[in-house]
Amino acid sequence: MDKKYSMIKMDKNKHIALIAHDNMKDDILEWAKENRDKLSKHFLYGTGTTAALISQALDLPIKAFKSGPLGGDQQIGARIAEGIIDFMIFFWDPLEAQPHDPDIKALLRIAALYDIPVATNRATADFLLSSQYMEEEYYRKILDFSKSIDARKSQFLKK
Repeated sequence: MDKKYSMIKMDKNKHIALIAHDNMKDDILEWAKENRDKLSKHFLYGTGTTAALISQALDLPIKAFKSGPLGGDQQIGARIAEGIIDFMIFFWDPLEAQPHDPDIKALLRIAALYDIPVATNRATADFLLSSQYMEEEYYRKILDFSKSIDARKSQFLKK
C-alpha cells in the first residue's frame, strides 16, 4: 500500500451519527423506526433534538451532542476526525437554506476526507444499512496526514 495512506478499521458494531434538519426530522424518525433492529446493533450519536427524538422513539441509547447550529455539527465532525464516528446518516433539507450552512459544508468535507460512508437521504441510508459491510469489519483507506505534513516540512527545510 502507498506509504501516504493508513488503514482505519471499523468494527462490526459501527458508530453511527444521526442528523436531520428540522424539515427532515419526521423522515429520519420514520426511517429509524423502520430500521430499529439494525440500528440497535450499533452505537448511535446525534445532534440535539434529533438525538432526543430518536432515543425516545426507539428506546435506544444515543449519545447526544449540541444542536447543529449551536456546534453539534462541529462536534460530530471532530469525532469523525478522531476516528470515533465511522458512519453518518444526515437527512438534510436541500430546499431550505440553513443559518449554519458553513458548518454543514465543513461536516460533509470532514466525512469525505476521512472516507466514512454518508447517506443524505432515505434511499442511500437504506442501501448503506443493508450493505454486507454493516455486519463485518471494514477498513477505510485515508491519507496519513502526519506523513503528509512531515513531507511538507522537509520540503520547506530544504529551501
